[in-house]
Amino acid sequence: MPEKDIDTINRQQQRRKRINRIKNGIVITIASWMLISIATIIILVVQVVGLNQKYKKINAMVTSLDTSETEDTEQNDKYANVVTGIDTEDNMYQEGDQRKGYLTFDCIPNENTNVILDALKELNVKATFFVTGDDSEEAKAIYRRIVNEGHTLGMLSYSNSYSKIYSSTDSFLEDMQKLQDYLREVTGVTCKYYRFLGGSFNEISDLNMAEFVHVLNENQIVYYDWNVNAGDTGANYTVDDVVMNVTQGVSHYKNSVIRLHDSDHNQKTTEAITTLVNALKEADVDVLPIDESTYKVQYIKADSVD
Repeated sequence: MPEKDIDTINRQQQRRKRINRIKNGIVITIASWMLISIATIIILVVQVVGLNQKYKKINAMVTSLDTSETEDTEQNDKYANVVTGIDTEDNMYQEGDQRKGYLTFDCIPNENTNVILDALKELNVKATFFVTGDDSEEAKAIYRRIVNEGHTLGMLSYSNSYSKIYSSTDSFLEDMQKLQDYLREVTGVTCKYYRFLGGSFNEISDLNMAEFVHVLNENQIVYYDWNVNAGDTGANYTVDDVVMNVTQGVSHYKNSVIRLHDSDHNQKTTEAITTLVNALKEADVDVLPIDESTYKVQYIKADSVD
C-alpha cells in the first residue's frame, strides 16, 4: 500500500479517536450534571420535609399552649406575687453608711483556687466560695482548705449542668443534697448557702425559678445572687477592668455581694485579687465572708416564696 494512503488512514483513525473523546466528554458532562441535579433535588426534598415537620411541631406546641392555658396560668399564679429585684431601696448607699463587700467566687474548685486562697491569706481577708462537685483528691484538699482558713463554703451545684438541675424540682433537690452530703463528708461542714447557676434571674430554666427557691426554703438553705459583677467572664478583660467594675459597683450599695470566677481562662481575676482588696479597703469597704448576718441580695426574695 502506498505510503500516502497509509498516512491518510492514520489521520482518519486519529480523527475518529478525537471525535470519540469529544463524544465521551460530552456524555460524561451531561451525566455529571444529571447526577448533580438529582442530588440537589433530593437535598431540597429532604429540607422541605424537615421544614414541614418543624412547622408541624411548632403548630403542635402552639396548640398545646392554647389548650393548656388554664393549667399554665394556675402554675404561674402560684408565684405571681413574688418580689423581684436587686436594687432594693433599703440597700442603696447613703452618705454616712458603712459599706460592706462580700467577695464570692464561682466555678470552684479550679486550677487557680489555691492561688486565690494564697492571696487572701496574705491579705488576711475571708471570702465565700460557691463550689461544684469534684471527687478528686486535689478538690477535696481545696474544700478543706476553704473551711480550715475561715472562708465560707457555699454550693453552686454538684453537676454544674443547667439542663440537669433545672429540669425539675426533684432533679434540683437531688443535685443540691448530693453536693451538701458530699461536702459534709469531706469537710465536716453542713453547707447552708447556695447560689443558682446563672443566678435566680436566669432564663434557662423552663420552670419558674421561685419553684427552686421554695425547695431551698423547705431545706433551710439561704441563697445569694450578686449585685456587683466583676465582669471577669468576658474576653480580653484586664486587672484594671475587674477593679473598676467592682469599685464602681460597690459605690451604689451598703451591702455588695461581688461575683468573681475561677476557671482556666480567668488568670486576670487571680492577678487582680490583691489590687482589688486594697482598693476596697481604701474606699472604706469592709471585706467579709457571707454569714448568718449578711444582707440577702436576692432577685427573687426568698421570704416572699411560700
